Amino acid sequence: MRGVYLPGGRRVDLREVPDPEPGRGQVVVQMRASTICGSDLRAIYREHLGEGPEAYQDVIGGHEPCGQVVAVGAEVERIRVGDRVVVYHISGCGQCDECRRGYQISCTSPRRAAYGWQRDGGHADLLLAEERDLVPLPDSLTFLDGACVACGFATAYEALCRAAPAGGEQVLITGLGPVGLAAGMLASAMGSPWVVGTDPSPDRRALARDLGAVDVALEGADEELHDLLGDGAEVTVDCSGAGVAQLTALRHTRRHGRCALVGEGGTLTVDVSEVLIHRQLAVHGSWVASTWRMAELLERLARWDLHPERVVTDRFALEDAARAYEVADAGARGKVGIVRD
Repeated sequence: MRGVYLPGGRRVDLREVPDPEPGRGQVVVQMRASTICGSDLRAIYREHLGEGPEAYQDVIGGHEPCGQVVAVGAEVERIRVGDRVVVYHISGCGQCDECRRGYQISCTSPRRAAYGWQRDGGHADLLLAEERDLVPLPDSLTFLDGACVACGFATAYEALCRAAPAGGEQVLITGLGPVGLAAGMLASAMGSPWVVGTDPSPDRRALARDLGAVDVALEGADEELHDLLGDGAEVTVDCSGAGVAQLTALRHTRRHGRCALVGEGGTLTVDVSEVLIHRQLAVHGSWVASTWRMAELLERLARWDLHPERVVTDRFALEDAARAYEVADAGARGKVGIVRD
């Protein structure tokens, strides 16, 4: 089979490798869609920056896989050949407190391995996965929908659930990349009547408006946000990973409001008394999602008839993975997917 490796320096290497064979508790998934995440660009494609959970170990890339099961190993009980599945992209030990809560992303065991980072990921023809890492994909959702949920939409959903927007509350999204687009679409589906987004890129602001992910898209200056939101939005979510936008989200959270910080990276300097304490804000750090939140989101997307693949602006075949990464790295488009017909 073929698999995509990311040696750094904005290079993509498509290699021929042996087909995987499932062991005990494992399945082989034929890849139908595998999207590109901003963390792939930041910490692997451009340069191998990560340590610990983000340490890339020269494996097949792609941590947002979705496909159909074609083989199962011994002692596989829940999954069958032919099942359509989303792969939760961290394989935890299954024994630590975080794993038992469903948050394998925070697994504390040295055995923790993320698909596309420390074990082979979804930019391939086939993927070897642990049965416990698979979440069923509803029939009404596409494989590309599932790939978008595997990280981006699930990440946005977890953050929103922590900030808990109630019906009638306004939501401010800072950063209108793929996760920001997801957060805007989900905020509306969860009952927010008015979603405001900010991004310095005019292309991304235009895309967010065109997709209906936000009701208003602004560059993000304090003056224009104050004119629009007054004391601020009840719920804010930073999806940028940039310190200036993180501060914007906090400064424009309404008194007694809730802010979720989900964008990776950035250094934040904030006057704690003025911005947080005196305005009595609740601030949540939110890292990806749990398996149960992902399953809940997939069920709700089917109920809402909401298709995450709407945020995918560019689709490429596996053999064109190098071009797919170039487009994603330019940062002017929506989600980029590697798909199989």
